Amino acid sequence: MNKKNKITIIIITVLLIIGMSGLVYKRFDLTAEKRYTLSDSTIKVLENVDKPMTIEVYLDGDFPASFKQLQNETKFMLDEFRKINPKIDYKFRDPIAEKIPQDTLAAMGMQPSILPDMKEGKISEIVMFPYAAIKYNGFGTSVPLIIQQSGIDAATQLSKSIENLEYNFASTIKGMSEERAKNVGFLINQQELGPDEFRGFMDVAMENYNVGPVIPENKTELSLADVPKLKQMDALVIAKPRKAFTDNEKVILDQYIMNGGKTLWMIDAVNAEMDTLFQAKKIMAYPLDLNLTDFMFNYGLRINPALTKDMKKSALIRIVSGEVAGNPQYSSFLWPYFPLGIAETRNPITKNINPVKFEFPTSIDTLGRPNIKTKVLFESSERTMSKTVPNYVALSEIVRADSIGEMERPSA
Repeated sequence: MNKKNKITIIIITVLLIIGMSGLVYKRFDLTAEKRYTLSDSTIKVLENVDKPMTIEVYLDGDFPASFKQLQNETKFMLDEFRKINPKIDYKFRDPIAEKIPQDTLAAMGMQPSILPDMKEGKISEIVMFPYAAIKYNGFGTSVPLIIQQSGIDAATQLSKSIENLEYNFASTIKGMSEERAKNVGFLINQQELGPDEFRGFMDVAMENYNVGPVIPENKTELSLADVPKLKQMDALVIAKPRKAFTDNEKVILDQYIMNGGKTLWMIDAVNAEMDTLFQAKKIMAYPLDLNLTDFMFNYGLRINPALTKDMKKSALIRIVSGEVAGNPQYSSFLWPYFPLGIAETRNPITKNINPVKFEFPTSIDTLGRPNIKTKVLFESSERTMSKTVPNYVALSEIVRADSIGEMERPSA
């Protein structure tokens, strides 16, 4: 097989993105001091600021020397911001010395960090607020300067925080300087998830976008009558559809994408549910025909009727393993059908994200279409395999952490 056409298994079928675009940041080391130039995307965001913007950085004062690097890198970056757009100004403040009420800081979403400090053989505590406040056009918001990620040491946390400075500032400034919030529609027609079933997703979306349902005028399928409504939507979310799309609907969605609309597809290509499995101990997993094969093929994708199993990095499930004095005893086992996706650290979308659990994911083949770019956001371990469907899935396939089997091929 030609290397250019080599098929890569992708476990992110549940989060298939077509036409989604956003900020992509690249930092290039061009100086002896290991400082970086700003990305083109960031420069474009800064140039769009057309009113005075003030950034207050709460990193002035007495704090551990390790945070001096964060202070210096933040100052260097904001100097670059000001060079690109003089309307952007900044200053460093010490909220403790200035006795800014903590209630005031908390109202802006700032929480204190308490750090141990050793002076003259005595351990003391330093209270600091590692945030920046951005004020623009009568509004204000805060930007955290320290990322919160479990499982990493303080030095790594500080390093990742510095790496993420540009993205955090640029994405916040972009949201504040845009003339209007983007409109995001949720398709309600293909037996998708209802609002109550993904309330958390909608709540987060509503913090940054105007969110609303897209319900076909004829209550049956998307038609030409729905085109004006779709034109008002910057993006359309299709969450776990269960009903097949008609050919007319695919034409309408294709035209929506071709005219600049963004779509977020959350697709289950295989029917397999844990609730049923816990009751029956064994179920038949079978493919779901959504009539999207040709549609996805046109965008260089093929969704395979196969489940992805990771025999090494998977989430745990608890099942009854015995009984003592009439009480069930539970044990935790790796469940290979719930692989943990490891985030691509070089992509700003997934940088600093902890492993993500995928439930019964399937795989995607990329077909190398011209002018279509694909990016892997999460990858499984080297002990990954595919299981074609229709096929049985049984609870007996649990894996003990100390008895990991061999893999067939890696998945990404």
